[in-house]
Amino acid sequence: MIPRILLFLVCVSISGTKLSALPFSSGEKLEYDLNWGFIPVGEATLEILETNFNGFKAWEIKFFVRTNDFADAFYKVRTKAVSLVDGNFTRTFMYKKSQKEGKTQKEIVVDFDYENQKSLYVENDSKALEKNITGNVFDPLAITYAFRKIPVKKGDERILPTCDGKKSLSVLVKVVAEESINVPFGSFNAYDARPQIKNLSGVFKKSPKGMLRVWYTSDNRMIPIKISSKVVVGSFTAKLRRATNLNRLAKD
Repeated sequence: MIPRILLFLVCVSISGTKLSALPFSSGEKLEYDLNWGFIPVGEATLEILETNFNGFKAWEIKFFVRTNDFADAFYKVRTKAVSLVDGNFTRTFMYKKSQKEGKTQKEIVVDFDYENQKSLYVENDSKALEKNITGNVFDPLAITYAFRKIPVKKGDERILPTCDGKKSLSVLVKVVAEESINVPFGSFNAYDARPQIKNLSGVFKKSPKGMLRVWYTSDNRMIPIKISSKVVVGSFTAKLRRATNLNRLAKD
């Protein structure tokens, strides 16, 4: 019922960007209410923390989604994902996903070897699948934050590289509108961004003919406040309910 929809977007970052220049802070936590049509079906959280990876500063992104008791009765979801990104937020080091959705049970680890321009994908302890990559890439979770690094405006289009370990894709993202959006956390001016993700595997998967839309606040923080997608059995929406440890809002 809840699809495997991509929490999306990636952009090529500027080398040397300081952590303090990013639009998010360590400890930022976003909590969402999930609905299938008008029916509440669960909740999701996104959290980002500063950490270390092989002696270097890095970012750890954590995602968790779970269905409520009502949805558990016919399609139980308990999916977790973790992404490790370099300190300047230019590329993903590693991506892990524990996917428990209905009868699907997968443990996925993707390592990115930039020296040899390879990704290594392992599913349920199977033999590693090796794929070629070109330049820096982000995983399907990190791209949600990578998109926030560079301000956008209505009419912008970007072609952005990302990789899930099995496929690499140059994602075309169109910012089609600026509008007022109401979510449980409040009312915001937001940009309606639409990525063309095709068959790329992400945290969730949308219907092949569905449209993915993500609304980012139009302020300096670029907070993803709403996510919507058509799915195989209807429409799926995530709306921001609570946010903590946000960056300060810049004054006009």
